[in-house]
Amino acid sequence: MDKVVTPQSSMFRRVAITACGCVSPLGIGWQATREALLRGDDCISPITSFDISRCQCKTAGQVDDTKLATAGSKRWHRSARMLRTTLKEARCTQPHFRPEICFMATTSGGMSFGEEFFYHQTASSRQPASHIAGYMPMQPVQDALFSMGWEVPCRIISNACASGTNALGLAFLAVRSGRYQRVLCGGYDALSLLVFAGFESLKAMTAEKCRPFDASRTGLVLGEGAAVFYLEDLEQAERCGIPILAEIAGYGVASDNHHLTQPNPNGSGARLAIQRALTHANFSSQSIDYINAHGTATVQNDASEARALLDLLPNIPVSSTKAMMGHALGAAGAIETAFCLHALQSNFLPPNLNFRQKETSLNVVANTSRAAIVQRVLTNSFGFGGANACLALQSL
Repeated sequence: MDKVVTPQSSMFRRVAITACGCVSPLGIGWQATREALLRGDDCISPITSFDISRCQCKTAGQVDDTKLATAGSKRWHRSARMLRTTLKEARCTQPHFRPEICFMATTSGGMSFGEEFFYHQTASSRQPASHIAGYMPMQPVQDALFSMGWEVPCRIISNACASGTNALGLAFLAVRSGRYQRVLCGGYDALSLLVFAGFESLKAMTAEKCRPFDASRTGLVLGEGAAVFYLEDLEQAERCGIPILAEIAGYGVASDNHHLTQPNPNGSGARLAIQRALTHANFSSQSIDYINAHGTATVQNDASEARALLDLLPNIPVSSTKAMMGHALGAAGAIETAFCLHALQSNFLPPNLNFRQKETSLNVVANTSRAAIVQRVLTNSFGFGGANACLALQSL
């Protein structure tokens, strides 16, 4: 394993999360999200936004458009509205924050605008050129940032389903290095027919309930949403009296280079990313109180992740919140980090819904949330192409 210098070195700065905004099928905002997690709401519903009559899977986790911030322009993609909603929530709790740089993750950008443009072009009808601009993955981010009065450099991270965790990890490293004191980061993805049909063609989705880590699991369901975070130099934030939600203490990445879509069955890539996050944070495996798993409910992904977790963190409570809201792809790591903040702030373990039959000895938080003392957590994100990422967080 590569040598990792821990954050305890005087060379590096500690990194605080000082604000969060979240939009997901569970709800809009901090309180609605917390209550849905505690109740264990099943927020998967029949798809209404596009025609899925020829698809086996008919459901997804969908965000209520009526509760999103209004668009600044008719050309705005709905994902820009999701981002604006999260940014407005974060600003309410930390109004004086001004980012120096932004790291934002996505996999599909404004994909549905690209679909509409293509359909109209093939039908020989006019379609506004703004749809092409709105299709680009940076456009929803720029629209949302400009609406807040922020003109800052922004790096778009698109690394399959690890993207959201990668964006937070890179933002963490930017502050930790001392180069930046205030960094905005997060992830977004909106449902689109092209992405949905792609996963359908891979036979990765289920027509049944999403059942992560269950012995009879049959596949994933998709979801959507966005989450953003303010990251700041922890000591500077404390000096300024800024409330701190949690500390990001470590970040681990690895590639197993096994297959275009399948993880290595031995869990080597996941194991290495988790181990690197633990080492980076200087956390022992016994000190972890909760793991938010990637847990897609596909047969191979869950088996590979379970093997890595049992090797490194046996008996630690684990759940996949994708059973509640679906897999939000590039936004998943960011949204699930927001869920981890709730676990740390309110001392409970989010549930793994639809769990009926054990396949392994994993300590799955089955079906209902649990009260617990939660001080340190890990959140995993693993993507196609062997992209593996893990964040380590702790309360202060």
